[in-house]
Amino acid sequence: MWQRLGKFVLKFRGPLLILLLAITVVMGFFASQVKLSYEFSKAIPTDNPKYKEYIAFKQMFGDDGNLLVAGIQTENLFELSFFNEYKKLHEQLKKIEFVEDVLSIPSAVSLKKDSASQKLVAQKIFTDTIVTQQQLNIAKDKFYNLPFYRGLLYNSELKAYLIAVRINKDVLNSAARTKVINEITEAVKKFEDTTKTDVHLSGLPLIRTVVADRIQNEMRYFLFGSLLLSALILALFFRSVSTTLLSLLVVIMGVVWSVGVLYLCGYQITLLTALIPCLVVVIGIPNCIYFINKYHSSYIQTNDKQKSLLDMVSKMGVVTLFCNLTAAIGFAVFALTKSAILKEFGVVAGISIMVIFVVSFILLPAALSYLPVPKPSQTKYLNNKWIINFLLRIERWVLHNKKMVYVITAAALIFAVAGIFKLKSVSFIVDDLPKTDRVYTDLKFFEKNFHGVMPLEIVVDTKKTGWIGGARALSVFEKVDELSTFIASHKEMNRPLSVAEGMKFAKQAYFDGDSANYLLPNSFDGGFVGEYLRSSNDDSGGKNNLSKMLTSFIDSTKQFTRISVNMADVGTEKLPVLLAGIEQKANEVFDTSKYHVQLTGTSITFLEGSRFIVNGLEDSIFWAFLLIALCMLYLFKSVRILLCSLIPNVIPLVITAGIMGWVSVPLKPSTVLVFSVALGIAVDITIRFLVNYKQELPTYNYNVLETVGATIRNTGLSIVYTALVLIAGFVIFCGSSFGGTQALGWLTSATLLIATLTNLVLLPVLLLLLAPKKPTKKHS
Repeated sequence: MWQRLGKFVLKFRGPLLILLLAITVVMGFFASQVKLSYEFSKAIPTDNPKYKEYIAFKQMFGDDGNLLVAGIQTENLFELSFFNEYKKLHEQLKKIEFVEDVLSIPSAVSLKKDSASQKLVAQKIFTDTIVTQQQLNIAKDKFYNLPFYRGLLYNSELKAYLIAVRINKDVLNSAARTKVINEITEAVKKFEDTTKTDVHLSGLPLIRTVVADRIQNEMRYFLFGSLLLSALILALFFRSVSTTLLSLLVVIMGVVWSVGVLYLCGYQITLLTALIPCLVVVIGIPNCIYFINKYHSSYIQTNDKQKSLLDMVSKMGVVTLFCNLTAAIGFAVFALTKSAILKEFGVVAGISIMVIFVVSFILLPAALSYLPVPKPSQTKYLNNKWIINFLLRIERWVLHNKKMVYVITAAALIFAVAGIFKLKSVSFIVDDLPKTDRVYTDLKFFEKNFHGVMPLEIVVDTKKTGWIGGARALSVFEKVDELSTFIASHKEMNRPLSVAEGMKFAKQAYFDGDSANYLLPNSFDGGFVGEYLRSSNDDSGGKNNLSKMLTSFIDSTKQFTRISVNMADVGTEKLPVLLAGIEQKANEVFDTSKYHVQLTGTSITFLEGSRFIVNGLEDSIFWAFLLIALCMLYLFKSVRILLCSLIPNVIPLVITAGIMGWVSVPLKPSTVLVFSVALGIAVDITIRFLVNYKQELPTYNYNVLETVGATIRNTGLSIVYTALVLIAGFVIFCGSSFGGTQALGWLTSATLLIATLTNLVLLPVLLLLLAPKKPTKKHS
C-alpha cells in the first residue's frame, strides 16, 4: 500500500505541491485572523461546583480579582511636600481610563453624625484646603484615630502605605488591559522619580497581565529560536542548503497549519496553545531527518533516485505515520478532560501533529524528486566515525554485557523511586517567577506589610430573604465579627472587611469619633445607630462610603452578606489547611441549620484549578499509555514486542519523576505537562527501532541476534541525530524567565535523553531476552 502511495505522490507531484501550497495560503489567511485570548483561562470546567459558586458570587457582589495595589514604605508620608506628591499620584491614577475607583489615605473620609437629618455624613479628612504642615498634622491625627483604615491602607509599625486601584473587569479581559497597566506603571514611575521612593505594585490584574504578556512574547522568540537552531543542526548534518531549506519549509508549513487549525476550531491563543507552534517544529524536524536519512542511505545502495524515493516512502511512511499518531495521542488525550484550557490544547496539538505528517509525506518526496541527486558531501554524515563508534560500542554492550545493563537499569530505578517519595504536589499563583523578579518581590512586600493581596471571599447565607435588615441583623454581624477575628489571627491573612467593620465605623461616628467606641452596636445602642445606617443607605447621592459598603457587602435580597479577605500566596499545600480551619470555625460560629457559609473567590478557584489540571494530566497519561499500547499492538501484532516497547518508555518517565523529587521540583500544572509531552515523543524512537527491526528480520533469516545488531547500526544513526534535534529544540526553553517553561525545557530534554539510551540499549536487550528459542518466519 505504501509503495502505491509513494508512486501516486511522485506521479502527481506537481498538482499535489500546488494543492499543498494553495491550502497553506488559505490556512495562512486563517492563521492571520487568530487572536490572543485575554480572558483568564478556565482551568476547571463550567459545571464544577466550585466554579458555579464563584460565578454566583460574582453575579451577586461583582468581581473580586480586579484590584491593583501600590505600596510604599517611608517615614516621610506626612511631610507636606511628600504628601502632596502622594495626593497627586492618587489623582493621576483616577484619571486613567478604565480605572473605576482609587482608595488611598488622601481620599479617606470620616463619618460625622448629623442629628438634624439623622444621617452619617462623609467628610474628607485631607481636604484641598490643607496648605501648612500644622493642618496636615491635625488631619493625620484625625485619620489615625479611625481604626477602620488600620491594616487596610497603612501599617503604622512598618510605616507602609497602600493605594488600592479598582480596574474595570471587562477591560481586564481585553487587549486594552496592557495599556491600562502600563499607564498605571508610568504614573507610579513619575512619583518614584520625583520622591526618590520605591513603589511596589501587585494584585491579580498586574500579575496576570505581566505574566501573560511575557510568556506570549517569549513564545515568539522560542519559535524563531527553535527554527534557527534546527536549521543550524540540519545544515551540520546534511551539509546541504537545499535539504535544510526543504526541512524548514515542512515545519513552517506545519506551524501555519497549526495556527490555522486553532482559528478553525474557534479557539484563541492562550498560554498553553502558544506552545503548539514550537512543538510542531520539534516534532516536524525528526520526520524530515528520518525521511531524508532513508532516502540518502537507499541512494548509496542503489544509485537510483526514483527507486530510493519509493523505498523512502514505502519503508518510512508507515513508521512516520505511527510515530506521529502516538505523538498526537500523547497530546490529544488532553481533549478527554473537562478543562477548557487542556481540551483546546489537546485538540489543536493532536490535529497539528497529524497535519505535519501529511505535509512531510507529500512535500518531501515530491520536492526531492525535483532536486538533484545527493552529492557525496551531503551523505557524508552517514559515515560519521564518532557516532558509528558509539553505536558499535552500544552493540557490544547489548550483545556481551546484558547483566550490566540490568544492574544499571535497576540502580537507576531504585534511585528514581527514592526520589519519587520526596516528590510534592504544590503550586503558587506566582509559582514560575524567579525569586528576584520584580513582580515576585513586590508581592512579598505586600505579604510582609499587609499579609498579602490574594482575594478570598466568604459568603454567609441566612437562608431567609430580608434577614440582614433591622435589629435582627445585629446577631448575624456579631457572628461575622467573631469569624473575622479568628481569620485576622492568622499571619497569612489581613483583617477581613465586612459590614461588621462598617457598623463599627458608624458607631464610632455616632459617639462623636471616639475610637474607644469602634465596636459593634449592641442591643442598647443598636436602635440609635440603626437609624443613621438606614438613612445613609437611602442616600440618593450615593457618595457615602458607608452606603457603598452596605450595597457591595449585602445582596439586594438582604439574604446574603460577604466577608472579604486579602491573604498571602501560601500555595496549594498550605491553603487547604487554612481553609479547613476557617470552615471548621464558621460551622462553630454559625448554626448550620440556620446558616450556610461558603468559601469562594480567586484563591479557591486557583486551588481547585491546580488540582484539576494535575489530576487531569495524570489521567491523560494513563489514557495515552493505553491508546499508544493499542497502536503498538496493532502495528506489531505481538504481545512480546508490545512489552519490549513499553518498558523503555516507562523507565524514562519514572527516572524523570525521581529527578524532580531529588532536586525539589514539585508536581504542578507546568511540570506535569512534561510527562505527556515526553511520552508522546519518546515512543517515536521505539517505533522507528522496532519497525526497522521487523523489516530487517527476513534479511537475516529471522536471526534475532544478528537482526538486533543490524538494527542498532542502521537505525541508531537517525535516532541519535533526531534525539540531538529534539533535545536542542527543548533545551532552548531553558532560556525562559519562567520556572514552568524552564522545567518543560530541561525535564523534557532529560526524559528524551534517557529514552534515547533505553531504546538503544535496554530495548535490544529485552528483544534478545524475550526472543523465541526457535525463531520462525511467523515471528513478528
